[in-house]
Amino acid sequence: MGKLMPNTALRTPARLSIVASLSLAITACGTDRSITCALPASSSSSATCTCGSETAACPIQPGPEFLYASTSGGQILAFSVGQNNTALTPIGSVPGPAIGLGLAAVDNQFLYASDTQNAQIDGFSIDQTTGALTALAGSPFSTGTLSFPGVLATPPGDVGSLQQSSLLYAADSGTIDTFTISTAGVPTLSVSPSVTEAGFSITVDPSGNFLYAADDDPPGGIYAFTTDTAQGLAEVPGSPFTIPGQTVANSLPASIADWRGSYLYVTLSLTNQIAAFSIMSSGALTPVPGSPFSSGATPTSAVVANNFLYALNSADGTLSGYSIDSINGVLTPLSGSPFAITGVSLATDYFGATLYIVGSTGIEAYSIGASGALTPESGSPFAASGATLLTVVQIPPP
Repeated sequence: MGKLMPNTALRTPARLSIVASLSLAITACGTDRSITCALPASSSSSATCTCGSETAACPIQPGPEFLYASTSGGQILAFSVGQNNTALTPIGSVPGPAIGLGLAAVDNQFLYASDTQNAQIDGFSIDQTTGALTALAGSPFSTGTLSFPGVLATPPGDVGSLQQSSLLYAADSGTIDTFTISTAGVPTLSVSPSVTEAGFSITVDPSGNFLYAADDDPPGGIYAFTTDTAQGLAEVPGSPFTIPGQTVANSLPASIADWRGSYLYVTLSLTNQIAAFSIMSSGALTPVPGSPFSSGATPTSAVVANNFLYALNSADGTLSGYSIDSINGVLTPLSGSPFAITGVSLATDYFGATLYIVGSTGIEAYSIGASGALTPESGSPFAASGATLLTVVQIPPP
């Protein structure tokens, strides 16, 4: 069975996927960033609007945005994100796990960090106005004996519709733990263990209907599960899905990134490639034509931002960037890729306009252009001593 051991942060993605219902990129909401606005089902997909104008066509006015970073020094750092730019302003810090492989927010209200070393999960409430963190009553929460909680995942929220989730998943030693989150933020293990095999990277599609896990031990492959809350996780027929021309022994699937519930991308650390799959309505996976695609040396953390995918390459200190073909999921390297950008983990803001990377000198912020090109933001990098993992929280409109 796959073992999730606290031996490397490079295997860990800081994942924030783009919600399927958010499809129109525009510039609005009092910000100079290109953002994505949710449109009602009755609206034409080609309609335009001013996000935040609170009209029938575009009713949302996003709330404040915050970035959180776990550190190797046992702290969780909090930053507010500037509304008219992406400058990070420190809010403060709270004690957190010294060794943790997961950081995720649930319902935009609670932040959780896995404490892999001590078999527990730290939980915090998020002040909806200031972004300040407060430890939840009862935190840290035990995940049981012989437990090594690692990567955390939850269905992404939808700022426009306020559709949220009260579920949190944790990749564990040979299992995937499923937690229900109470209105007070307390996680309760509802299904344990859910499955008999698990890997060190997991992700949930935007609908919340499917969970995927990359397993690095035989028989390996990409596991797919339905997420019925009554029955727990159930393996999708045909799972695990193999990577064409690959074996677990020579590929080492690491980070997983989901693109709008249509395509799944998996970094293959030992073969310097990225595998791509189409996601069927059943949750089954079908290889994308031409997959796997070449990357830099030892790709680890990966994230999607609008129509682009970015992956850090730990062995050569670069960042690979690709455009995603919305018709077939094929990856095409961006002009100038791989970029001379070094980091250990990355995340994107909710609207896919900014890429954040944990670098050697702090948290680097890059605006993402229409072509996928990256431009350093003013003030970047921002001081964040010992940062390892990142996640961004976009507070929904009041």
